[in-house]
Amino acid sequence: MAVIIHVGRKTHRQYHTPVIIFRRDDHFLIALTYGRESQWVQNVLAQGGCELVTTRRTLRLTGPRILHDPLRRRMPSFVRVMLGLLNVSDFLEMSLATEIESRPA
Repeated sequence: MAVIIHVGRKTHRQYHTPVIIFRRDDHFLIALTYGRESQWVQNVLAQGGCELVTTRRTLRLTGPRILHDPLRRRMPSFVRVMLGLLNVSDFLEMSLATEIESRPA
């Protein structure tokens, strides 16, 4: 679990959205359980990235892109099953730009 910090396209307000995120090297993948048209997804796409806050650090993510994968191949097997039951096949992929802040454990 982590929190995505993004800015509203119309309100210009900062929003915090909890997500379940998976990391592979410098790439991050979020299952779009509420769909690709969710406001937070559209904000991140328009902004060209976001901040990701975890318990230990804050990261800047960039290069967001929507991936459609009905087989959910890039997800761990137990997650793949759950997402299949929820009929989730869209994902948001981003890359690590920088680490903004690191906090002690």
